[in-house]
Amino acid sequence: MAKPLLSDELWNLIEPVLPPPKPRRRKYPGRKPLDRRQALTGILFVLKSGIPWEDLPQELGCGSGMSCWRYLAAWQKAGVWEKVHKILLDRLRADEQLDLSAAVVDSSHVRAVGGAKVSAPVPWIAGKKARSITSLRMRRAFRLPFGLRAATATT
Repeated sequence: MAKPLLSDELWNLIEPVLPPPKPRRRKYPGRKPLDRRQALTGILFVLKSGIPWEDLPQELGCGSGMSCWRYLAAWQKAGVWEKVHKILLDRLRADEQLDLSAAVVDSSHVRAVGGAKVSAPVPWIAGKKARSITSLRMRRAFRLPFGLRAATATT
C-alpha cells in the first residue's frame, strides 16, 4: 500500500489553522462541501505530481480538481499557508531539525536595503532620421500625429 500524502500527525497540525466551512442554506443548500482533509490531500497530490487541476483522479476520493483549486485559492486568501509555514518551521526548530547554516537567500524575495544611489540613464528611443520611401527628403521614420501631418504636407 502506498504511503498517504497527508499523515494524521501533519493533519492534526494543519486542521486548526483551516477556516471552518461556510454554513449551508436551508433552502437550496447546493452540493455538500468537500471534506477539508480530502481537499488538502487533493491539493498536495496536484502540487506534488505537477498534473493539471482538471486531471486529478477521481479514484483518490478528493473531489474534482476544480474544487480542490477553489479551496487552495480560498485558503490562500485567508492566509492559511503563511500560518502553516510558521507552524511547521516552529515544529522543526523545536525538534532541532532545522539547519539554517545551509540557507540560501534569493534576491527576488529579499529587498535591497541600500539600493542604487543614482538611477541608470534611460536610453533615447525616439525615431531616427531615415530615408523616406515616398520622397527624397529626409524625414522621421515614424508617423506624425494627424494635425502635424497636414501642417507638414503643406510646407
